[in-house]
Amino acid sequence: MSQEETLPLTMSSADIKQRIEQLGPWFHNIELRGIPTAPDHFLGNYPRTKWRKFEHAIPADLTGKSVLDIGCNAGFYSIEMKRRGASRVLGLDFDDAYLEQARFAAELAETDIEFRKLSVYDVGALGERFDVVIFMGVLYHLRHPLLALDLIREHVAGDLLIFQSMQRGSQEVFPVKEDYDFWQEKIFADPSFPRLHFIEHRYANDPTNWWIPNRAATEAMLRSAGFSIEAHPEDEVYICRLAEPAWGGGAVYPIGGKRT
Repeated sequence: MSQEETLPLTMSSADIKQRIEQLGPWFHNIELRGIPTAPDHFLGNYPRTKWRKFEHAIPADLTGKSVLDIGCNAGFYSIEMKRRGASRVLGLDFDDAYLEQARFAAELAETDIEFRKLSVYDVGALGERFDVVIFMGVLYHLRHPLLALDLIREHVAGDLLIFQSMQRGSQEVFPVKEDYDFWQEKIFADPSFPRLHFIEHRYANDPTNWWIPNRAATEAMLRSAGFSIEAHPEDEVYICRLAEPAWGGGAVYPIGGKRT
């Protein structure tokens, strides 16, 4: 049977190519019935090349599990979770163009996935927890990254967190003590001390790149928000479980405030 014959009668290969072009540009290169959405991606076959490095760390059978994909983009990871048998997959994004791409990709992949426009800061409105939360490629686009992690932990994470962030700076992890004297300043000069690099203007010509952590900061932020790191299968990817917030828990204070 030819590729053309395997396609829905209402959508030929030419129709798919035209629709891909209409919905572009794409950041996720997804093969839709053998037709790539971003064949000239500057990162290569992305995100599949990254996925292949850590897919073994995700349960192969997600039968009966619910999945929340925060910042789903064109839906690559949402589709992969559905292919692993997840009973429910909900993809969130705040970009209408990405959501339209995701719905089209999911339809051609013949997967039943719900997509909704919602900010990570509003996940509490969902009113439910998910067995698996995917939070990949989002942190560095946020002006309030730790708040986002706090809200995910408080409202929607039920068991497993799949986390990824672009990282820059040292890959070494500074052995941080529980406390430091006020006059201890040398630690802040160590490149392996947890730090977030602030992008005031643009990075990679993207005005939404705000904070880029080094490895130590990534791991410290996850622990602080209440996630234990169970695996680190890829340079930027962490597999986490729920734990107590490292700073002692209590209410989340979006604008700061006293720790309780």
